[in-house]
Amino acid sequence: GSEAAGEQGQEEEAEDRLKEHMDSLLDKSTKMRQAALQGLRLAFSSKILSEFLLERRLMLTDSLEKCLKKGKGEEQALAGTVLTLLCLQMGSGPEGEELFHSLKPLLISVLTDSTASPGARQSCAMALGMCCYIAAADLE
Repeated sequence: GSEAAGEQGQEEEAEDRLKEHMDSLLDKSTKMRQAALQGLRLAFSSKILSEFLLERRLMLTDSLEKCLKKGKGEEQALAGTVLTLLCLQMGSGPEGEELFHSLKPLLISVLTDSTASPGARQSCAMALGMCCYIAAADLE
C-alpha cells in the first residue's frame, strides 16, 4: 500500500514539474525558456507521457511555435528536439498528424533560413524528417 502511494506521489510531483516547465516556456527570460526546454527534453525522452500530453498538446504546440519563431540559436535547436520527442509521444494517430501539419511550415522556414544557426537548422531538419516519418498520412 505505501509503495503504491509513494509511486503516485512521485508521479504527481513529476507532472507538477512538467507543468512548471510548460509554463516557463512563456517566460521572458531566454535562460528560463531554455531550461524549460531542457527539462521537457529529459522528461519526454525518459518516460511515455502521451495521456498527460494529450490534454496539453495545443498549449505545448503554441509554446514551441513561439520558441521556434522568436528564439535564436540554442532555443530553436532545443525546441526542434522537444518537438521531435512530442511527435514521438503523440504517435502516428490524428494527434501526431495534427501536430506535424501545424508546425511543418515553421520547421521548413527555420530550416531554409540562412541566418538561423546551424544547430537550429539541423534540429529543425531532424524534427521535420522524424515527424514526417511518424505522423504524415499522405505519401508526399
